[in-house]
Amino acid sequence: MLRRRKTSASELKRDLSAHGGALSMSQNTRSFFNFSQLVLSAGHLKPPPALKHSKITYFEVEILDVHSKKQICIVDKIPPSSTLLDVKHKFHKACPQWYPSRVGLQLERNGPYLKDSVNIQSLAASSIITLYFTDLGQQFFLTEYTGPLLIYLLFYIRLSTIYDQVESTKNFRHPVVHLACFCHCLHYIRHLLETLFVHKFSGGHTPLKNMIKGCAFYWGFTSWIAYYINHPRYTPPSFGHRQVSLAALAFLMCEAGNHFINVALAHQNHSGNKACFPSPTYNPFTWLFLLVSCPNYTYEVGSWISFTVMTQTLPVGIFAFLMVIQMSLWAQKKHKLYLKKFYPEVRRKAAMIPIVF
Repeated sequence: MLRRRKTSASELKRDLSAHGGALSMSQNTRSFFNFSQLVLSAGHLKPPPALKHSKITYFEVEILDVHSKKQICIVDKIPPSSTLLDVKHKFHKACPQWYPSRVGLQLERNGPYLKDSVNIQSLAASSIITLYFTDLGQQFFLTEYTGPLLIYLLFYIRLSTIYDQVESTKNFRHPVVHLACFCHCLHYIRHLLETLFVHKFSGGHTPLKNMIKGCAFYWGFTSWIAYYINHPRYTPPSFGHRQVSLAALAFLMCEAGNHFINVALAHQNHSGNKACFPSPTYNPFTWLFLLVSCPNYTYEVGSWISFTVMTQTLPVGIFAFLMVIQMSLWAQKKHKLYLKKFYPEVRRKAAMIPIVF
C-alpha cells in the first residue's frame, strides 16, 4: 500500500509538471500570437535608410595685384555653385576698402574682366584659382580725365584733318590760345595726380552706364571747347590783356584752392578723424571752410567761370553753366549728410556758394 501511495504521489507530481508545461506553452503561444498580430498591424518593417556621405569640394581663390603680382588675400571655402559676385563679396569682407562694384578680376593679367555671373567652377583647373585684381574705381576717373587732356592737345597742334592747313599757318595765334592750353592741361593733370595720390574712393564704383555718360560729357565738351579756342579764326577777348591776366590769375587761385581742400579732406579720411567737420588751417585757401561746407566744389566752379572769362567763348560758358548746376546738386546732397553728422558746425554754412546756395 505504501508503494502505491508513493507511486500515486510521484504520478501526481508528474501530472502537475506536465500540466504546468502545457500552461507555459499555451502562454508562450498566446504571447507569440499577440506579437505577430502587433507586427502585422504595424505594417512591414523597413530597414533604416542608408546615410549618403556626399563629399563637397571647396575652392580657394588667390587674389593678386595686377601690377605687382603681390598677393592681396586668399578667399577660402568657396562652394562650386558660387559665382564671381560671391567671391567679390567675400573679398570685400577681407578687404573693406574695396567694394564689390569697383573690383575687377581677371584670369590673366592682360585678359578681359570676368562677369559677376560667371560660375566659379568653370574657372577652376584645380582646387586653387588665381585671379588678378584691378581697382575699377580709380580706373574710371583716370579714363574720364585722360580723355580731355589728350583731346585738347590734338586740337591745339591743329591737325590738318581738323583745320585748313593754309589758314592755320597764315593766321597768328593770340597768346591767350597758349595760355588756355596751359590752364586746361593743368586742370586735368591736377585731377589725374589727385586721383592717383590724394583721393580715397569709398562710395563704390560708378556703373559702366554712368561711366560712358561721364566720358561722353567731358570728352564731347572738350572737343567743342578746343575746336573753338584753337581755331585759326579765333578772336581774343574784348578787353584784351587785362581781362586775360585777371581771369588767368583767378583760375590759378581756384586750382590751388581746390587742391589744398582735397588734400585737407584726404588727410582727415586717412587719419580716421571723422568725428568732427574739417576746420580751416593756417593755409588761407582752407579758410573757405568757414563759409561753405563744400569748398572744393566752389573752387571747381570758380575755375571754369574764370576760364570762360579768359577765353570768352560760348562752348566754355555753356560748360561752366552746366558745371554750376551739377556741382550745386552734389553740394546740396553732401551738405545734407554733413547736417546729420555735424549739425552744430554746419548749420550756419552754405553748401557751395555763400548766401546764394
